[in-house]
Amino acid sequence: MALSGFVLAGLYILVLASQSWAMIEVNMEDRVEVFLGQQVEISCQYKMESDPSTAIIQWYTKPAVSNSQRQSIFYKDNERRIADQDSSLAGRVTVDDSTPGSVLLIVEPVQLEDELLFICSVNTPTEEAKEGRTQLRVFSKPEVPKIEGVHTGISVNEEDPSKIATCVVKNGYPLPNITWFRDRTPLYISEGVVGVANQVTRDTNNLYSVNSELFMKVKKEDKDVTFYCESSYFVPEGTRMTESGRIKITVHYPTTSVEIRQVLPKGQVKEGDTVEIRCFGDGNPTPPLTFKHNGEDLDEGSLTDDQQGVVLRDVKRWDGGNYTCSALDLETLEELEDDMELMVHFLDEVVLSQKSPVVLSQGTALEATCNALSSLDTETAWFKDGQYFTQGHRLRILNVSVDTFGTYQCVVTTPRLPGLESQSALEVFVQSQPQITDIREEDLQGGGNSVNITCVVQGYPMPSITWDSPDQEDLNGLSSDSMELPNGAISTLTVKASSKLSVTCEAENEFGKDSRVYKIEPIGLETSPAPTTTTTPPTTTPASIQTASGSVTVKPPKRVHKEGSGVIIAVLIICVLLLAILGSVLYFLYKKGKIPCGRSGKQDLTKQKSNKDAIVMEMKTDKSDEAVLLQGVNGEKKAP
Repeated sequence: MALSGFVLAGLYILVLASQSWAMIEVNMEDRVEVFLGQQVEISCQYKMESDPSTAIIQWYTKPAVSNSQRQSIFYKDNERRIADQDSSLAGRVTVDDSTPGSVLLIVEPVQLEDELLFICSVNTPTEEAKEGRTQLRVFSKPEVPKIEGVHTGISVNEEDPSKIATCVVKNGYPLPNITWFRDRTPLYISEGVVGVANQVTRDTNNLYSVNSELFMKVKKEDKDVTFYCESSYFVPEGTRMTESGRIKITVHYPTTSVEIRQVLPKGQVKEGDTVEIRCFGDGNPTPPLTFKHNGEDLDEGSLTDDQQGVVLRDVKRWDGGNYTCSALDLETLEELEDDMELMVHFLDEVVLSQKSPVVLSQGTALEATCNALSSLDTETAWFKDGQYFTQGHRLRILNVSVDTFGTYQCVVTTPRLPGLESQSALEVFVQSQPQITDIREEDLQGGGNSVNITCVVQGYPMPSITWDSPDQEDLNGLSSDSMELPNGAISTLTVKASSKLSVTCEAENEFGKDSRVYKIEPIGLETSPAPTTTTTPPTTTPASIQTASGSVTVKPPKRVHKEGSGVIIAVLIICVLLLAILGSVLYFLYKKGKIPCGRSGKQDLTKQKSNKDAIVMEMKTDKSDEAVLLQGVNGEKKAP
């Protein structure tokens, strides 16, 4: 009996030992995080002493609430694989158990309802089940926060905090948090100073939206600061923040002082300028303003569009004076005022002591003064025909001459205010007898033998110019053209230059006269007659225009007879060849004894020479080269 008791106790110990050796171990992550709509993998790792193929694996889900029941979503054993179609994950679950000792649950796409506790249970037919748990967290990044400030002004005199702005953050999960900033300083709730009202809503997509309103008791300094809101939210990697845009608010505060000043133009004002005067107050909004000029209200038509200033166009000197700006604070009923003096500078028209034009006799003096009334110091300068002449308001020229003639411009300026200028002109004429100052000649292009003779005359009063020819009773067939000059005249005569002619230009006024003779003479050109009896037409004869001071030669176009020159050269070459042949024949006959070397032979040659000379002289009247060659043949003179 005792032995059987020992045996039973031993068997019991062996059974207990075998059970401890066959225990199952399951390992899972405590937490898995994923973005909404993505894929998530939940791993279940297990260890067992028995064959892993005999393992029975089951997956469950359970809400985070502790007293809620679990729901089966998957079952697997050695023969079956069953996915529960009644769970919220139906159709989105895949299980991968291809690796021994590991099973992977895949959910895609993840929804907000999937934020559950996932349970993995592993057991065998002979072993007790063991479980592992993983909490799945789902995140959705919210939209960028949008801020909108109030559109009305906020008064500093309000007793309670006023609404400043609204910040909206949409479609976030978990619930995003909103923080308000003034410039870069966060605002915290303070009784009677800062307040925040948040409203949270959950949309049909189960995402959160937050509407936050900021209330604050504003100060005058808040007119220059910026406000914005910041959204902080959770993501799988941690916490993120997104800022809204910046806004400014309109702060209303009372006016304590006003200032009136000229804003256009910058600097001194002159007649003709456009002047803008504005009134500036240190309050917001600026109270109604009243503008006065020398104590009288200004016309509303001169006020700017914002009623904060006055625009004076094309100002005159009488627009200067005292300008006043008055402001009435509607809250305190206090009237504030400021004034300024406007000076409009002017420069009157120039007044000349001499009336233009001035006519003077040679040797007399010219005196003139130039003055202009101005509100500033002035400078005066004189210009003659556009060139600087002298400085000062007085113009004085002693012993005037013909060179004094011209236009004298008096220009008055104000050095301290550029752009203010006045001027007037004085024309000065000096009486003198005519004087021919210039002679010009010009060939007329394509005009045949015609040339232009120009006579330039200086003198005042304007002289009359006449043309005359002592070689003819009149200038029939000739034409002239005259033009007045400021201090004289100019006349142009068109003449034929093919014949000898004398032409006289004569200028005269009440103080005397002057004349100049132009002599037109032909200049002969040598021509060579053609080697035939045909009469060669004469070439054009040039003309010479001679004056008392010299001559100006005008050569009309030459007519060159190219055909006659070529024929003459050809004839001369032929004659030289004939003479050379004749000389050779005579020398040959002499050697043969056919020609005696006596006087009778020379006489025969002379007779032949006379006939040859007759032919040569018909070609040219001068002593020719052919005659010289003949003499060389006769032995009287050797040919060159």
